[in-house]
Amino acid sequence: MGAGRQPAARCRSPGYSMSDHPATESPLGKSSTYISVYTPSLLYPISRLPKWQELGLDPQQLPFHGADIWNCFELSWLTPSGKPVVAAAEFVFPIKAARIVESKSFKLYLNSLNQTVFRDRHDLLKTLETDLSVAAQGPVMVRLLSMQQLHQAGLLALPGTCIDDLEVEVSEYSYDPSLLTLAPNAGPVTEVLHSHLLKSNCPVTGQPDWGSVQISYSGPQLDHASLLRYLVSFRQHSDFHEQCVERIFLDILKLLGEGATLTVYARYVRRGGLDINPWRSTQPGMPENLRLARQ
Repeated sequence: MGAGRQPAARCRSPGYSMSDHPATESPLGKSSTYISVYTPSLLYPISRLPKWQELGLDPQQLPFHGADIWNCFELSWLTPSGKPVVAAAEFVFPIKAARIVESKSFKLYLNSLNQTVFRDRHDLLKTLETDLSVAAQGPVMVRLLSMQQLHQAGLLALPGTCIDDLEVEVSEYSYDPSLLTLAPNAGPVTEVLHSHLLKSNCPVTGQPDWGSVQISYSGPQLDHASLLRYLVSFRQHSDFHEQCVERIFLDILKLLGEGATLTVYARYVRRGGLDINPWRSTQPGMPENLRLARQ
């Protein structure tokens, strides 16, 4: 165990009532003391179950595979000689993890590593994996990237056709799944579409969450203009990134009908050194961790 660290403490229980948002008691929207010595108890886990119940989902029979990829660009610690190290990190939370981690608590936890000594990168890696897996109640995978590796990875673009330049009239900015329709005389297609116009709001602070979303599917063709209007309707919707993507997935899958395949992958803009990128799919697997220009 690295010098100056204490044994991992249990993460705090969310302790919310069903009438409150699960993050009501989290650090979100509150003044926080920034602790710079390893403090795993800062992590604030939130059960996925209440939102799944709200969406009518049975956690034992989910209609999707999925993972949430978090990227961290503000990671630092001390070597045994006292020299600081900086790195980036990739965290993969599988959908089978029963809980997500509230993002501000995650930032506070990562900040607590700044003045903490670790023997080596492997020591830090195992600490991160252990603490986050306990918080999420599932196996969280962590990958550390040096500045050189981050530079070499570069920026990528979402594959597929961008629908943002369609000439459409928009008048609805509150979540409305009825906006989504199939194309007239829709035949079966396989296509990949994306938009950079996704915006939702934090359900606790009201701060805007900006993102890009990719929709890959096989089934009756979606009306592209209706899809764009539908995505814009999230503009005043309040929910976490993960739940927004699950709503989009469920709404589109319901419209496509039985036998369709679907993947919804959102890449949200970084806030406080972290970006969150939920992926939901009818097919098993893992998405590529595409870093976009706004990330």
